[in-house]
Amino acid sequence: MRKLASYVQGNCNDEITTLLSSGFQAVSTARAQLPLPKPTIAAVDNGHSGQLRVDAKKVVNARTYDVEKATIGPDGVRGPWQAGGLFTKSRGMLLSGLTPGTIYAVHVRAVGGSTNYSDWSDPVSHMCM
Repeated sequence: MRKLASYVQGNCNDEITTLLSSGFQAVSTARAQLPLPKPTIAAVDNGHSGQLRVDAKKVVNARTYDVEKATIGPDGVRGPWQAGGLFTKSRGMLLSGLTPGTIYAVHVRAVGGSTNYSDWSDPVSHMCM
């Protein structure tokens, strides 16, 4: 019966009156627009000199993760956010080309799902070695 109803709806030329006259009800084809949950950074550690490794908790339905970094000045003021890269895994996101001895703030957002982007994670600060 469901197959027949699907066939009728698919072949009624988008005319709701034609569909309803067949005795079948219209089925909604809209998908729920659920936002991706905000990621959580599990750890930020040093890689080789001039690198930071960012690990975030996995977000369901995320295809990639977008990372941004910003320097923290001696006065504690954060500089502008700069792109850190897109990564396919939430673990081992490696930021390179950083200045050793500088404190960086990093945050992550999930990309994918029906709404494209999650909110940015809370920033985490770490000194690059």
